[in-house]
Amino acid sequence: MKILITGAAGFIGFYVARRLLAQGHSVVGIDNLNDYYAVALKEARLKQLQGQPGFRFERLDLADSAAITALFARAGFTHVVHLGAQAGVRYSLQNPHAYINSNVTGFLNILEGARYSSLEHLVYASSSSVYGTNTHMPWSEGDAVDHPASLYAATKKSNELMAHAYSHLFNIPTTGLRFFTVYGPWGRPDMAYFKFTRAILAGEPIAVFNQGHMQRDFTYVEDIVEGIVRVLTKPATANTEYNRAAPDAASSNAPWRIYNIGNQQPVALGVLIKTLERHLGCAAIQELMPMQAGDVEATFADGIRLTEAVGALPQTSLEVGIQQFVSWYRSHYL
Repeated sequence: MKILITGAAGFIGFYVARRLLAQGHSVVGIDNLNDYYAVALKEARLKQLQGQPGFRFERLDLADSAAITALFARAGFTHVVHLGAQAGVRYSLQNPHAYINSNVTGFLNILEGARYSSLEHLVYASSSSVYGTNTHMPWSEGDAVDHPASLYAATKKSNELMAHAYSHLFNIPTTGLRFFTVYGPWGRPDMAYFKFTRAILAGEPIAVFNQGHMQRDFTYVEDIVEGIVRVLTKPATANTEYNRAAPDAASSNAPWRIYNIGNQQPVALGVLIKTLERHLGCAAIQELMPMQAGDVEATFADGIRLTEAVGALPQTSLEVGIQQFVSWYRSHYL
């Protein structure tokens, strides 16, 4: 395969590129290396990829339509893994335009590139955030996702709708993966487990929102990558049993699919903190805070559809995943 990975210097993109290169595929990675979080971490990830056979990096902005068009025209991609986006729920309250530029305009440019290519499959990152204020658990792909709690979530729902339009109009196989709280080594510094680790080691207090009454379906990054790689080689197809009078929210009579990808084991925030304390060897100073705007109390993935499509994924325990993260953190920062 000749694969484009957007967001290749990002957390998940780095892991996916590394896995696909190890399998012998040709990978072009793009990223704009913005400063939403430390550019040095993105550069350190890239350093792990550069020099590997089959890898080429180009610094490009997804919102630059001319550059993305030119890239597709000269590269001849067979597959795209679209992971580049402006991440973060809370930041979307501060800088909403960044989310439209990257997540909406940027995704449109990728779809347009796919439209004029002989692309076998486009796999893109959606998010568990699309479930918004839905309190029915576990969250299933068949649930309504019409009440986002943040602009970030709204842009991810927009991606799913835009992908369907292009699959319907131009027969492009597209698959959206709704990620659930991805964590692990090389992770994003804006994520709670990363911020908690830094603060605990520095003897600083950690902000525990919603008075600690939060649950997250923490999913280890290597498990996410396994799901992406399996899905990539199984292009979305039209659902031959699709009924337009009673439509399925996760499939279509176009080659379009949506899947949850999560650990399917929600964990209370207090358990995460205790696990970090155990592996860091020191106690957290907790400051209980109210719920933040745009946040939700719990996430919980129903993974049945993905299992039926590609087989059961590994389900790394929080204990093992946090141990791996702490080991990496100590080696990278201490």
